[in-house]
Amino acid sequence: MQTQTNTHEPSAGFAALMLGAIGVVYGDVGTSPLYTMKEIFNGPHAVQATPENVLGILSLIFWSLILVISIKYVLFVMRANNHGEGGIMALMALALRHRNRQRQRNIIIALGLFGTALFYGDGIITPAISVLSAVEGLQVAAPALQAYVLPVTIAVLIALFLFQSYGTDKVGLLFGPIMMVWFGVLGVLGWLSVRQNPDVLQALNPIYGLHFFLAHGWHAFIALGAVVLALTGAEALYADMGHFGKRPIQAAWFSMILPALALNYFGQGALILRDPAAVLNPFYLLAPEWAMYPMIGLATAATVIASQAVISGAFSITSQAMQMDYIPRMQRVHTSTEAAGQIYVPAMNRMLLLLVICTVLGFGSSGNLAAAYGLAVTGTMMITTLLALVVALDSWRWSPLWTGALVTLFLIVDGAFLGANLLKIPQGGWFPLVAGTILFFVMSTWRRGREVLTYHLQKAAISLTAFIADLALHPPLARVPGTAVYMSARNLSMPHALQINFEHNQVLHERIVLLTMSTVDIPSIPDHERIDIDQLDQGFYRVTARYGFMEPPNVPQILRLCKLKDLDIDINSASFFIGRETLIPSNKPDLNPLQEKIFLVMFRNASSPIQFFKIPPERVIELGVQFEI
Repeated sequence: MQTQTNTHEPSAGFAALMLGAIGVVYGDVGTSPLYTMKEIFNGPHAVQATPENVLGILSLIFWSLILVISIKYVLFVMRANNHGEGGIMALMALALRHRNRQRQRNIIIALGLFGTALFYGDGIITPAISVLSAVEGLQVAAPALQAYVLPVTIAVLIALFLFQSYGTDKVGLLFGPIMMVWFGVLGVLGWLSVRQNPDVLQALNPIYGLHFFLAHGWHAFIALGAVVLALTGAEALYADMGHFGKRPIQAAWFSMILPALALNYFGQGALILRDPAAVLNPFYLLAPEWAMYPMIGLATAATVIASQAVISGAFSITSQAMQMDYIPRMQRVHTSTEAAGQIYVPAMNRMLLLLVICTVLGFGSSGNLAAAYGLAVTGTMMITTLLALVVALDSWRWSPLWTGALVTLFLIVDGAFLGANLLKIPQGGWFPLVAGTILFFVMSTWRRGREVLTYHLQKAAISLTAFIADLALHPPLARVPGTAVYMSARNLSMPHALQINFEHNQVLHERIVLLTMSTVDIPSIPDHERIDIDQLDQGFYRVTARYGFMEPPNVPQILRLCKLKDLDIDINSASFFIGRETLIPSNKPDLNPLQEKIFLVMFRNASSPIQFFKIPPERVIELGVQFEI
């Protein structure tokens, strides 16, 4: 068997990486005990809290953690690393690498985009349900405080999103210790409860889960829609692989996270066996009365950290999607000089905050949100399985029979969870489905619009080779001193800015650099492999710069690298020419009317290429041209 070689191992110490993984990667799955058991035994499709049912549910939760997270994600999916990076965009790039047929590529891209759209839905729901479920502890401690649950939740969320501009590195050192305390408390509270009812450990036997299904049939299938809440955050294990490395994440899971979660779920089950009324909120009722308010504070801190991980992931996915041209350019701020992955996207931050607050107000409680949460999680999990299948067959060269058997098992489990959550569409499952569909339509519209625009630009352009040949026969009126850098998205034709400038002014600079930025399907590229320079006739140079899908393009950096290859360009004296396309609706549009309107709005509001490529604004000349689409 062949696997991808990890060429992007983090350099920090193993213990420090494990601590970071505990603090960031496992925040989401680590806060699932707050609401999972409560939703199963107290939700709209509540399971009756009989001893047989409690043992059956605990068996389902435990073996779901083993099969889905331990085997599927930690041991199988995390093998699919794109030069050390993970996440659904990286997985999509790997799946596309050996597929040349356009139909197959379109299917893979569609799956990747819809999975990304569902990830954004997760980014909306996770902060809402996590913080809301933690603050709901107030009404357990003192029912009179129920009226303060929503205001306090919104205040915590606003503070969380306002903090994003400072970057996660400012509190990164606090994340690990806080989550270590959190998982320690989960394990201790669970163990103290299990000691009082050790018979609950019988649920480690998967036969109890099977008996639950045989006894309840359809109702047991519906219960899976709540059991899957124990698996939320599984995608984070894969998405954050590039930050911490595969082995620290795996070690943290098996040595601390899995035992703590299992103990807490079994402890909650033991509590329900002793007192069936505890189903109202078994997590908080597991704690002694004197510890209620400290637990609320600790749980709120843990949920804020869990939310931070998802929000940071949304920023990273946004940056990757911009690089791969699936969404318009937006302003990006790098909040750390050491960690390239720590990115802040102001527009996305504002959008997420607005949507999260609307979600909290619209659903009102963590119980109502639970129905919406499961569908986003299960949809992304199934797409990850399908894309990983392609990678296992193409990149790892695994046996089709062996791979098919393993993936079929995963798909059966994913399909069962997804089917159970589809039944909750009327109760709130419609929310991630609608949000994902809208986001998928927006991203695919942008992609299609860019293809149409590129086609028209190419159609209107003239041949660069013919232009240079013509210069030798018919030189311009003047060649002015200095260097002109023309940004060009295409290698086969002349940039429109150069064409317009020459047609209007009939002059050219002595040296002309045609700079093309291209994004490749790996996360990053070493500087010595980043650029290629082709010297053409008549003082023309073609510079092609390659960036990984996790790297921000940087023109000053490219010009410095050119100097190392004997093309000395002074950024303080060079002139940068950029084509500014103005799009107008066509009488015979290439897009349907809705797509046309959406694309025009996105195109007009996209971030300036000057800012996106970090070009010195005082050295830029923009030349415009109109196109109909």
